[in-house]
Amino acid sequence: MTPWLQGELTTLAFCWRLDRRDGVTLGFTSHDRDMIIDGLPYRAAPGMLPSAISVSDGFDVDTLDITGALSDASIRDVDLAAGRWDGAALRLFATDWADPARRVLPLTRGELGDVEIRDSRFTAELRGPTALLERPAVELTSPECRAELGDRRCRVDMAGRRHMARIVTFSGPSDITIDTAGEGDYAYGRLRWIDGPNSGLTSAIRSGAGVVIQLREPPPFAAHNGDYIEISEGCDKAFETCRDRFANSINFRGEPHLAGNDLLTRYPGA
Repeated sequence: MTPWLQGELTTLAFCWRLDRRDGVTLGFTSHDRDMIIDGLPYRAAPGMLPSAISVSDGFDVDTLDITGALSDASIRDVDLAAGRWDGAALRLFATDWADPARRVLPLTRGELGDVEIRDSRFTAELRGPTALLERPAVELTSPECRAELGDRRCRVDMAGRRHMARIVTFSGPSDITIDTAGEGDYAYGRLRWIDGPNSGLTSAIRSGAGVVIQLREPPPFAAHNGDYIEISEGCDKAFETCRDRFANSINFRGEPHLAGNDLLTRYPGA
């Protein structure tokens, strides 16, 4: 046991380090005053509290709930609804608030799961590393590719298939006109917001012809003319597209020629 926890009187505080997928890192503490640990400020607001923490050496999925108040300066309900906190990496540790720089006790780590908002408060589930054991061990067969364009299984080089542009006109709810058109086909691709109200978020592209792009869904926040974006080519996951357009049939992650249920359920002699 850590020596500073064995005294009759302890100065214990819980701390949370949250690393969002858009690169933003925030720190929070259960102490009533802000602290700085390793150069990162840990704020006493929005007053986050953990549920009971239990750690086992088995393969049970480790989860705990974290509750806190919504705050305009740190955690906002609009950011939670927009998905900015989805999959954020979280590290929970205890520290001695009298000497936080040297006395740190790691407790658990994982990713944020389901988030519930109620009465100006939020409750987030922390899923530990053992949650990966819940994933299917074997993929289901499908006629379409199960990889994403450019990932480690697809292996298509995305250099030259991404294009930076600025929004000229946002004729909502999901139609965008950009200043320069790339050479690729951006249907089924992704749009990443570099700045503006949607900075750090991504949107799925329905179609992209020239300088006109149509999103599958409206962005969480209204886009503004002049917002900087990055658009990436897409793929409809068909075998013909993989073979003819990308010359990547060797890495196709589907079974386009596998007999389906329609063939198996035909009557004899049909």
